[in-house]
Amino acid sequence: MSSFALYLIGVAVAILGLGYGAHLAGLPTQWIVVGGVVLLGIGILAGVSRTRLKDPPH
Repeated sequence: MSSFALYLIGVAVAILGLGYGAHLAGLPTQWIVVGGVVLLGIGILAGVSRTRLKDPPH
């Protein structure tokens, strides 16, 4: 399994945990979904930047 896939699995678990906590705290569902989408976007951007291969020197 690639590093990127493992990174995204970790991000997904974190988002699910935070979403469940927000649900238990009584936040409206629409804001939980918005927060999850934002966190997923941040997670994808961070995962790509951390796991991409470095360009070889010219």
